Amino acid sequence: MTTDEAVRRAVGAVLDPELRRPIAELGMLRDISVADGVASVGIVLTIVGCPAADRISADVRAAAASVTGVTDVSLEVGVMSPAERRDLTEQLRGGRPAREMPFGPGSLTRVLAVTSGKGGVGKSTVTANLAVALARRGLAVGLVDADVHGFSIPGLLGLVDADGNVPQPTRIDDLMLPPVAYGVKVISIGMFLRRAHGDAPVGAVAWRGPMLHRTVQQFLTDVYFGDLDILLLDMPPGTGDIAITVGQLLPNAEVIVVTTPQAAASDVAVRSGIVARQTGQRVTGVVENMSAMILPDGTTFELFGSGGGAAVVAALAEETAPVRLLGSIPLSPALRADGDAGTPVVVAHPADPAAVAIEALAQTIATEPRGLAGRSLPLRPS
Repeated sequence: MTTDEAVRRAVGAVLDPELRRPIAELGMLRDISVADGVASVGIVLTIVGCPAADRISADVRAAAASVTGVTDVSLEVGVMSPAERRDLTEQLRGGRPAREMPFGPGSLTRVLAVTSGKGGVGKSTVTANLAVALARRGLAVGLVDADVHGFSIPGLLGLVDADGNVPQPTRIDDLMLPPVAYGVKVISIGMFLRRAHGDAPVGAVAWRGPMLHRTVQQFLTDVYFGDLDILLLDMPPGTGDIAITVGQLLPNAEVIVVTTPQAAASDVAVRSGIVARQTGQRVTGVVENMSAMILPDGTTFELFGSGGGAAVVAALAEETAPVRLLGSIPLSPALRADGDAGTPVVVAHPADPAAVAIEALAQTIATEPRGLAGRSLPLRPS
């Protein structure tokens, strides 16, 4: 292999941090040559002002410099032409028509909708930490913040800058590339709302049914998640418009119901499972959050009582559709504080009892067998 070829191979293997694919595969390489130890490398970015430009440039320089015989790197950065971007978006869709939802029945991606009967039970905190715990196991994970009115996922995953704004997805024509946090690809309506000035709060969303339906639909069709093992949806509490929309768009989704041990919460939580079944979805299990707190002396304190998770399981269990208690997460000051700080507890305090319980939940979900009967596998004769 010549030095030119070695540099092309090294540079071509650099991953685009947003698309998570090698830049050679994405058509981002241009002329590459080596003369007198200087590697002249040409690349093109997907769009003008690409937010990943600095990282890609640094990674390309490092890759070229790692080749034996290269003493210096001269990098020229351009931008794809409109025709090249069209070719790229068609490649990313994998032959699917524009605005076709890739996660419906027959998809190899496992879709998990995390629901609750009422707000305040920690559903979003559980979802965010579960997503990170699954990604840390090497799974490709996407997370849709479907709680349009009460979005909180960006804050829980640290996707908020010093001014309180959330990075917007990069757009390549009609595709949006979701920001990545802790290995999880994330989309939320909070990424499209900006602070007007200073400490002014981010604008609120006051939308009714049709707008809510369209928003969730766009998150599922226009956002490029790539090949995912698991797609999590952080659902709004209750049984309103979005629950019905997700049931229509994703009848193949499995539903995880989150409750607290308190009877007032568990009684309401059952309703979200009932609505999920009415739309054809399967309730796969229940997670009890804010269960007995483990005190420093090893004793426990049941601030919200006990038995709520088991009560929801019993209420939703059917002979033909068994439901099980997937996990019980203890009340934890670290879980709350880390959420406020935008750092998942499974990363910041992995030994905390809540983090241990979430990791066990992730292990249970990650190792569940998947039925592929009737699904079309992406295999081609060679």
